Amino acid sequence: MKVSISGVRGIFGHDLTLSDIIKFCQNFSLLVKSKKCVVAQDTRPSSKIVSEIAIASLMERGLDVYNLGIAPTPVAFRESRKYGSGLIITSSHNPLQWNGLKFIMDGRGINEKELKWITRKNKFSKEKIGSEFQINSKYISDAIKLIGKVKGSPKVAIDVSGGAAFEVAPKMLETLGCKIQKINGKPGISSHGPDPTSENLTEICLATKKCDIGFAFDLDGDRLVVVKNGKKQAPDITLGLGIAKALEIGYKRFVLSIDTSVSVEKFIKTHGGQVQRSKVGEANVVDLMIKTKSQAGGEGSSAGFILPEFNMCRDGILTSGLIAGMLGTRTFTDVMKFMEQYFQLRTKVEVGSVFHKKTLQILLDKMKKQYSEIITLDGIKSIIDEDSWVLVRQSNTEHIIRISTESNNLKKAKNIQKQVTELVNQSYEQARRSRNN
Repeated sequence: MKVSISGVRGIFGHDLTLSDIIKFCQNFSLLVKSKKCVVAQDTRPSSKIVSEIAIASLMERGLDVYNLGIAPTPVAFRESRKYGSGLIITSSHNPLQWNGLKFIMDGRGINEKELKWITRKNKFSKEKIGSEFQINSKYISDAIKLIGKVKGSPKVAIDVSGGAAFEVAPKMLETLGCKIQKINGKPGISSHGPDPTSENLTEICLATKKCDIGFAFDLDGDRLVVVKNGKKQAPDITLGLGIAKALEIGYKRFVLSIDTSVSVEKFIKTHGGQVQRSKVGEANVVDLMIKTKSQAGGEGSSAGFILPEFNMCRDGILTSGLIAGMLGTRTFTDVMKFMEQYFQLRTKVEVGSVFHKKTLQILLDKMKKQYSEIITLDGIKSIIDEDSWVLVRQSNTEHIIRISTESNNLKKAKNIQKQVTELVNQSYEQARRSRNN
């Protein structure tokens, strides 16, 4: 099981059990002052039963539950602003056998202090049983007010991956004026895995040869990958396009996660904006946004643009509408050309969570000997030159260590990735040996 500010995630029935779900939901209920909670679920095979147990646990602790049924994460975040809290049954981009709980407080993901409360042993007093209500969302109409009409009736291919955005995303884009071609549009059925940032996306790549653009979502609708002219774009492109729209609106203060492309930061600064870097993780980005009163930002690695005035989470659905409205404009062309000069490579090494801390400790010593500038805000990041860097960090959601590399020279990026991957494997082996001795 993985427990972090990104939520609770595990393989359902193995390291995420019904008793775990009850415990976390009951603890979460103690934080909810409004006694009201929005609940949504994605389309995973286990989501229905997990949702039923979670709802019963919240009601048993006196909360009224406002049930959206199958609904994307951005919709649940938007609705939680009205009710005070939210719970989403999802493990986002993780494999289908996984599931989890994503907690929302006051329209944002939980912070570290709230996470500790949710995972501790708490005492409960007797409560009056809460009620359950089925609700609908005004997400689409709210998003359209912000985006405005899309000109030119662009042809848009949408791959919802059989996920929770299967109704909301196509309907919103159609209402905006786009002509839609759906791919994997039946809930629970998809020709590829749940994470569009790591999948080949063959069908939508073919479809976009005859369309103006393509959008691929993950299972809960917060991640968005752009596909253009038959080619899947890097996850950072999604964020870059969202940032360009925010700059166009007139926003100047941005927060980017430490693993976001340097091209996004350079684009912001070129257009008179300011950038601050946060730890990886949507909640970390949002937390720094709130503290610095920043107006937009996000995570390049997770293809996530965040616009706090609308939603304090990665919102792939809203972003798809904003990008559709940019098609054919100089802004769209300028961003694509600027970011295409950089190459982002991301890989991972399977490392059991018990070895994460020791592996990174050993790795830090190795990287200090090899690279001159080291940043330890989140994991280990080395700035190699003004256009090249590498970041190694433990995953908050999987039993892996992630390696992110970028350079304006593809060969250089590949060499850096190869070198650091070897160092991670060496460090992991040393960590295992030290544990066995």
